[in-house]
Amino acid sequence: MPKPIYSERHQRLLALLVAARKSSGLTQAQVAAKLGRPQSYVAKYERGERRLDVLEYLDVAEAVGFDPCDLLRSVGTM
Repeated sequence: MPKPIYSERHQRLLALLVAARKSSGLTQAQVAAKLGRPQSYVAKYERGERRLDVLEYLDVAEAVGFDPCDLLRSVGTM
């Protein structure tokens, strides 16, 4: 099965990731620092240029401070 990076569901996930970061009052650079990655890493996954695997997603959730399960549930209900 192909992995459509521009699917509606993927776009909802990206929007929720950006909203979670912004509601936490964090910049991309601050999240990147917490992850030990360059700011471009955060910019790329937020723009959909890079996919996060499950473990990376969990790291982002911890760095930003959101419940990873709640956010995923929201992807399916929008």
